[in-house]
Amino acid sequence: MVAPVVIVLAVLVLYPLGYGFYLSLTNANEANVARDIGAFHAPATYKMVGLDNYWSILSGADGDFYPRLTWTIVWTVSCVALHIAIGMGLALLLNRKMRAKLLYRALLILPWAVPAFVGVFAWRLMLNSQYGVFNEMITAVGLPAQNWLATPLAQKIAVIMVNVWIGVPFNMVALLGGLQSIPKELYEASEMDGASPWQRFVNVTLPGLRPVTNTVVLLGCIWTFNMFAVIYLLLGQNTTGEADILVTFAFRKAFTGVSDYSGAATYGIVILALLLAFSTFYRRRQLKTEQA
Repeated sequence: MVAPVVIVLAVLVLYPLGYGFYLSLTNANEANVARDIGAFHAPATYKMVGLDNYWSILSGADGDFYPRLTWTIVWTVSCVALHIAIGMGLALLLNRKMRAKLLYRALLILPWAVPAFVGVFAWRLMLNSQYGVFNEMITAVGLPAQNWLATPLAQKIAVIMVNVWIGVPFNMVALLGGLQSIPKELYEASEMDGASPWQRFVNVTLPGLRPVTNTVVLLGCIWTFNMFAVIYLLLGQNTTGEADILVTFAFRKAFTGVSDYSGAATYGIVILALLLAFSTFYRRRQLKTEQA
């Protein structure tokens, strides 16, 4: 009965992963892989180089890995922190009694319901230096138009802003579900003991949300670390490369210029190793915290 699942996983996951690891042990690039030129077939001429690609990356010899890794960590921490903070605030608001709660909830979930590429292209149009809505607004009040995606800093701020807009609804829904699962008796008891709203939040709400928060943070870190669509679709080819995280840098390495397939595959395996190490460390630390 598990055979169909095993076959699907083997075809869609295990084979690409294994082939990517094989390529990372070679010097395969666009010039030496097998290819057809008209009726002529050029055989593959790449060689096995062992762990040379990994040494080149991890030793800093390529000059790209550690700057990209630093920015990827900044990008991930910034986005996940904002996701949790804004999602928590919105969840607390929606958990209170208010009119038109269902309408507000539907509007706040909308960025999550819209396909990511549609949302990113909408933001790309709004940030356009000639026809974007942001420039229309500031020129309407007499200020000069801005090129919102002209500099590396502007590009980094833009991709964080768009990714936060896309990711907040999921965190809001997850945290709202966690809030609604906390027994109301705990709030009533703490209020009778004279606890202030802040004390109730710190001593009742946050501990009650810990199982949900732990899962949301772990998923958020993995998803954001690998968030290809936002950066690639928002910036396209109009980028200095400074806003590229590891996964988009690996893509450009494989499919721009002279394609470096072995280098891109090595980046992919390194990204996988980093996420596995982080996930293992995070889960073990959470288990120790729960058992303490």
